[in-house]
Amino acid sequence: MHKQTLAIRTQTAQSFEMEHSTPLYLTSSFTFDTAEDMRAAFADESDDNIYSRYSNPTVDEFVKKMCLLEGAEAGFATASGMAAVFNSIFALLKAGDHLICCSSVFGSTHALATKFLPKYGIECTLVSSTKPEEWEAAVKLNTKMVYLETPTNPQLEIIDLAWVGTFSKKHNIIFNVDNCFASPILQNPIEFGADIVSHSATKWIDGQGRVLGGIVVGRADLIRDIYLFCRNTGPSMSAFNAWVLSKSLETLDVRIERHCANALAIATKLEQNDKIAWVKYPFLPSHPQYEIAIKQMKKGGGVLCFELKGGVESGRKFLDALELLSMTPNLGDTRSIASHPTSTTHSKLTEAERLAIGITPGLIRISAGLENVNDILADIEQALEKC
Repeated sequence: MHKQTLAIRTQTAQSFEMEHSTPLYLTSSFTFDTAEDMRAAFADESDDNIYSRYSNPTVDEFVKKMCLLEGAEAGFATASGMAAVFNSIFALLKAGDHLICCSSVFGSTHALATKFLPKYGIECTLVSSTKPEEWEAAVKLNTKMVYLETPTNPQLEIIDLAWVGTFSKKHNIIFNVDNCFASPILQNPIEFGADIVSHSATKWIDGQGRVLGGIVVGRADLIRDIYLFCRNTGPSMSAFNAWVLSKSLETLDVRIERHCANALAIATKLEQNDKIAWVKYPFLPSHPQYEIAIKQMKKGGGVLCFELKGGVESGRKFLDALELLSMTPNLGDTRSIASHPTSTTHSKLTEAERLAIGITPGLIRISAGLENVNDILADIEQALEKC
């Protein structure tokens, strides 16, 4: 069946109540008929539910849907997107291992790779998203994983997944992709050789800014290690959040269609504004990696970014002048959102670190919502006039 159908029709088996919509299993633990049944469950000789930190029918439904959408063998849902990113790395690496990480990543991921992993003996080398020669030069005997985002946050650089898949296979390293910006509707990294795919389900998957959530899907053997690590360390997703996210997947396809159409229209219009130095959107022909984007993505996504000529001060004036768009560090909402990465999501980086990964002082990131595109454009244009 098509993805749209799978996202709607994949459900937990009906109970004796014959409900049409999946029930919410709000329980901390599960009971057993016999002592032998309980022993077998704890010995991993059965798939019976034991405790909701381990597994839960509502969470399992969400995981199953995401595996079908991504073409993955197995998955594990976490309490947040960063929990998914952290556990997709930490559960599979150990002291003495080496990680190659794209330098253009979410601010918290950058901090994880450069500040926290080294505290536990995991070495990290940052490489440019657009310079494959740096990736080759970074490989060491102890390199165990390569980690990246595409499109990257917030510069929307596009990394050639097919090339990285070949690179990872050649060096026998785990290929780990954060697919949050594209969503499983627009891009499936496993098709290009990825072993692990993570998402912040808080973004497009929820789509309405209601709950936190994350998920890691991929090869069954790797997910098994991640599951065992998470089962004992506790970053599990709540049943309630899983229920919200599973229902949200039913409308993901139609929402993404509108987000992409709005984002492309906004980006196209802003290219004509003389207060803007440049505009980046994966499906604009002017994007430096346009040819790669149209090869591996079905549409350009719901995020665009642009550089105001006036720098930091213009960025702040622009945000303060907005009347419709929200100022919040989130994205992927029904409501359009504007943010200034230099002073928010990437503010913990030094100026040199920001510039090295393309986060310039006047960079504005827009997450296109589901409002009428003319209303979004009118608000952006009136704010630009006040910069």
